Formats: sequence, structure tokens, C-alpha cells
Amino acid sequence: MAEVGFKKWIITFTVITASLLELIDTTIVNVAIPQIQGNLGATLEDVAWLSTGYAVANVIILPMSGWLGSRFGRKNYFLTSIIVFTLVSFLCGNATSLNELILFRVIQGLAGGGLISTAQAILIETWPREDVGIATALFGLGAVVGPTVGPTIGGYILEIADWPWIFYVNIPVGILAAYCTITFIRETPKDGQGKPVDWWGIGLLAIAVGSLQTLLEKGESEDWFSTPYITALAVTSIFGLLLFIWRETSTDHPIVNLKIMKKRSFSIGMFTSFILGFGLYGSVFVFPVFAQNLLGFTPLQTGKLFIAGGICTISMMPFIGIMLKKGVPAQFMATGGMFLFFVFCWMLSKSTLASGTGDFFWPLVIRGFGMALLFVPLTTLAMQDLSGPEIGQGSGLNNMSRQLGGSFGIAALTTLIHIRAGFHRSNLLSNINEYNPAFTGKLNGLIHNFMAKGSSFIDARLMAMKAIEGSVIKQTMLLTYNDAYWVAGLIMLFSIPLLYLQKFKKGAKIVTDAH
Repeated sequence: MAEVGFKKWIITFTVITASLLELIDTTIVNVAIPQIQGNLGATLEDVAWLSTGYAVANVIILPMSGWLGSRFGRKNYFLTSIIVFTLVSFLCGNATSLNELILFRVIQGLAGGGLISTAQAILIETWPREDVGIATALFGLGAVVGPTVGPTIGGYILEIADWPWIFYVNIPVGILAAYCTITFIRETPKDGQGKPVDWWGIGLLAIAVGSLQTLLEKGESEDWFSTPYITALAVTSIFGLLLFIWRETSTDHPIVNLKIMKKRSFSIGMFTSFILGFGLYGSVFVFPVFAQNLLGFTPLQTGKLFIAGGICTISMMPFIGIMLKKGVPAQFMATGGMFLFFVFCWMLSKSTLASGTGDFFWPLVIRGFGMALLFVPLTTLAMQDLSGPEIGQGSGLNNMSRQLGGSFGIAALTTLIHIRAGFHRSNLLSNINEYNPAFTGKLNGLIHNFMAKGSSFIDARLMAMKAIEGSVIKQTMLLTYNDAYWVAGLIMLFSIPLLYLQKFKKGAKIVTDAH
């Protein structure tokens, strides 16, 4: 039953605030990794498990969140997730060893997964069915802006305080969200209470999705299948997924209702959400690395670049919801979003080593508009045929798909960068020989410059060759990152036809009364 007036808006504020906790924490830790590494005396590979453990736990719990909400009551599950997330944030800040911190991050990921999907389900049920596009737009503010502004917020915090404060800032927000949940959100029936628990389903889901997420997070750094445990994870994820599908389609009380996959709009919508995650998280991963490692930007400078695009996304979201309510086909808006994302990638692929912060303003603004046009229509298309308890299940699966898309995007783009770096370096080195006038002219000019500063001919030649090697490395990485932008943009562009395999509907038709 939909809410009205003040209560509708305070519930909306509550669930968006709670989901922002989880979404910002997916990226805010990344900027603090060097400081945590130094403070706890850990290697970079070990510290990376702070992000990996959180992501793995998150993606395991997402598809289960609909079942957990049904079994314990959606309000109770949502409130418990907020309390656990807030408490563990305090424990993360007080961790005295890396193992402690990783353990608390895993628990935080489990609680965070419950926040994001349950928040979306509550919001859809709170708003009238004719306004569900606006509700999805409001939820999208957190889902799209959260991962984008995480590094910015983290950069600001680290400018004035130590790394524990990136966790402590969650505490007052969590307390406020918990109070509003207790006060304003309605209790829901515990439909799943008393029914058998599908323990086999839970175990197989954890094994399959956990193995796949760990594979994607660690594959590139471990040189993929040349490492035995990565190969074992790949085999485990495949067989685990097959067994999980068999189990869930053969039991009377599945942990995940896979029957909703028979609905064409939802099954295609999961794939387009996967593509959205690929673009959203992939671009948030590649651009900061490019800007900081190649162009020499600070984390704070990089984070600030995302602010304008984030403002564009925030300002566009309500209008997207209104247009959906007025009957503008979601397919048309999503097509525009995918095209704008392609334009963003194309513009970045033209970057040079002389590019400054001003060169990235408009590309990131275009990305902001594109993400606004993508998230709400894609979610609406995916969820449009679901009703009742299916909303919670669908929300969990759809969010899991977007999260896995992000992991695939980061893994694929990282691997592409590695492969193309070798290709471009080989091409560039073929031009470095004594028969190339451009090379010999450059080399001689550098040698004369270093000799003019007092170096001997031998030392000057050595320094000149090192300078040329440095130029080769920079040009190699520039061309490689430009390739990564092209691939991300083309994947989004080529996904447009999928939108038109989904049903055209006037406005949002999701049934909001789940009971």
C-alpha cells in the first residue's frame, strides 16, 4: 500500500540515505589504501582484500535479500542491516590489524547488500504505481552518484583526518537512518516464516557467486589462469552456478525465485543492468588511474572532476521520472544514455599527455547526463512486469547483475590495458633505431642538452636513452588507456538493440502492493 504526504517523503529520504551508506563505501576506501597500507604495515596485494572482501560479500547477499526480507519482514531486515553496517563501521575504524579490518569489511559488505536491494523494494512499494518512475529516479541518485562521489569524499576526509574517519562518518548517518526506519517505515508480513530454509541453495549461491566475484577481483593481479587457485575458482564458479540453478528450479522453497527470469523484460533487463555496471564502475576505475598515474593528478583533484557530472545526474533524475510518468518510452531515454556514454568515451580516447583538468569537464558532464538517462529507464524496464514478492527478488537479482557487471568491467578493462600495453610498446620500439631520422634527431638533441649541463658524452647518452624510454612508457600507457575508453564506449553502443527486445509500456506499471 502506497504512502502519501510527509510520510512518503521521509521514507524516501530514509532509504536513499541508507543505500548511500553502502554505495559510497564501495569506492571510498580505494583512496585510503596507501595510507592504510603504511599504517598497518601490509603489502598492496593484502590491502586489496579490503575491496575484494567487501565486494564478494556484497554480491553474495544481494540475490538473497528478497528471501531474507520475506522471511524476517522487510522492515526488520532493513533495520538490522543498517544497525550492523553502522556498528561494523565503528569496528573498521578501530581495527588494529589488517586481518581484523578485512573481517569487518566482509561483514560490512553482507550488511550493505541487504541495504541496497531492500531500500529499492521499500521505495517502490512506498510510491503510487503511477509515480514509480519518479521513485526509481530518486533511488538512482544514490545508485549512480554514490560510487562516483566516494573517491571525492574520501579525498576530502584524508586531507583533514586519518583513514579511520572514512568509516566513522557512517555512524551518525546510520543512527539517523535507523531512527527513521523504526519511526516511519511500515511493518511487512513475514511470508517466508515457518517455511523450510533452502540451506543447499544458500551454500551453492555463496560458492558460485563468491568464487566468480573473487575470480574477477583477483584474476588480473594473479595473471589469470597461470595461477592454480584462479583456475580452481573458475571451475568452482561454473559448477556451483549450474548446481545452484538446478537446486533452485527443483525445490519448493527456493532461496532465489528464478522463475521470474521467464519474464522477458526482466531477463533482458538483468543483462542491460550488467552493461550499466560495466560502464559505471569500469569508467570510475579507469579514469582515476589514468589521471593520477599518467597525468599526475592528485586523488583530490581527480575526485573533484566528478562533481560537475554528479550534479548533472542529480538534477536530471527527477525529470527522467516525470518523463516516464508522462509515457515517454524508457527505451528512447536509455538509447540516449548509451549514446552519450559512447560520446564520453570517444572524447576521452582523444586525450593527450598535455591534457589538463579543464579538458575533462565536458566529457564527465556528458557522462553525468548519460548515467541519469540510463539508470532509471533500465531499472524501470527490468522491473515493469514484476509484482508482489517478485519485486524484492527482482531488485536483489538486478542489483547483483549491475554489481557483477562492474566487476567484469574492471577485470576486462584491466586485462585489456595489460595486453594492449605490450602491443603498443612493441610498435613504438620499432621506431627506435639508428635508421629513423626522427629518433636520431631526438637522441642527439637530448645528448647535446645534457652535455651542455656538464655531463660527459657517455653519461649524457645514457640519460638521453632513459628519457626516451620514459617517453615510450608514457605514450604506451596513453594509447592503452585510449583503447580502454574505446572498448567501453563500443560495448555500450552495441547494447542499444537489446532495449527494443523489451516491452514498450506507457508509464510505470509495477504493482506496489506486495501483499
